[in-house]
Amino acid sequence: MPATSRTGCSLFRIRCCVSISATSSNVVSFQPHSHQRSSSFSTSKTKNQRPIFVAATKQHVGKTTTSLALMSGLQKRFPKVGFIKPVGQQHVDVYSKTLGTHIQVDKDICLLKEQFHLDHIDYRHMSPVIIPRGYTKKYIDGKISFDDQVKEIDSAFSEVDKASDVVLIEGTGHCAVGSIVNVNNAKVASLLGASMLLIANGGLGSAFDELELNRVLCQHYDVPIAGVVINKVLPEKYEQTKHYMAKALRDQWGVPLLGCVPDRPFLGCPALADLERLFKSELVCGFDHRYRHYNVKDMNLITTSLTRFLENIRTKHPRTLYICHVTRDDIILGFMAEYQRNRREEERPFEAALLVCGRKGKYQMAEEVKDMFEGLDGAPVLVVEYSTHEAMKLIHDYTPKLNIDDKNRVRKAVEHYEPYIDFEELLRRTSE
Repeated sequence: MPATSRTGCSLFRIRCCVSISATSSNVVSFQPHSHQRSSSFSTSKTKNQRPIFVAATKQHVGKTTTSLALMSGLQKRFPKVGFIKPVGQQHVDVYSKTLGTHIQVDKDICLLKEQFHLDHIDYRHMSPVIIPRGYTKKYIDGKISFDDQVKEIDSAFSEVDKASDVVLIEGTGHCAVGSIVNVNNAKVASLLGASMLLIANGGLGSAFDELELNRVLCQHYDVPIAGVVINKVLPEKYEQTKHYMAKALRDQWGVPLLGCVPDRPFLGCPALADLERLFKSELVCGFDHRYRHYNVKDMNLITTSLTRFLENIRTKHPRTLYICHVTRDDIILGFMAEYQRNRREEERPFEAALLVCGRKGKYQMAEEVKDMFEGLDGAPVLVVEYSTHEAMKLIHDYTPKLNIDDKNRVRKAVEHYEPYIDFEELLRRTSE
């Protein structure tokens, strides 16, 4: 963890009281505080806006997608919008201009910084605490201290805040994530004087139950809730969900529903690049189409004859992901031949892809067949070391994540989410 240049943690001392036992883990007692920034964060901004902290009720509810839409909307309203993910998990290597070397940051930092050209802040201040494998054990053993974590977060946020008119903070998962190392989302939001924006999946009863668990933790740390965004709402239940969720939040919590976003299945469709990451494999051909997306519902396991397969590929939805076993040389060769025929006769765009499956050490593709992939740039083929059943289950259970390389999906995600968020009410509720 990079050393901080600060000698203390003035903000943390103001906001909480720390009790540390010499023989046990850190025990932290947070005292109620007003949500005004301390003097160390005072700025000459014409409009004093509290940081906006985004946390979800669980995984895969669209937290990062919502953050993208929020960043897009905030950039239309403020000259400089800062972004920070205080505690991250999955990390990537990036180059820090101020340090002149490569450092590790949470993967979502790279996506937001590059997508929105956040050139006024450096990578070194955007992802202060990373929790890789083994981190938790080191913390419990006392090799990583609570104070060091807080200093890193405090110092990084201070730099981002000074350079920005408003700061968007993305949490990691639900409000309690990070509790075992004493830096859960609600606690960090309290430390930074942020208002919480909670994100949940569509629905009523179950969604509200999940929100309530997170509300209680925010209340425990005296974190004001700016509002709620409900994502992935079934279109046929959109008006019903919007009406009753807004009423329940207003009547029981006194907070607004700041967004209700209808589901758009495309955003959950994996691209071939996602499948490469999932199976830790690479396309053997068709590299130019790595970011072509496929609907899981259109996935087709080939168990029929070659004749029937060719009938399907010519009549079914053109963008279909076909799956076959590696021993089906006839299907593999038929797929390649159909691509060549289609390109020659130009009947319709060839957008099908073939996933070839076979357990590692038991089945493998013949070298003669591999040689025939040469020159088939328009026909994506991915070979994976799983059975067809295992591969299909993995794909069904997989939730693709946004990344900077898949620019089309990122753009469509922002375009879809942003119009459904009430920015004016959000900013009103987070103004000091």
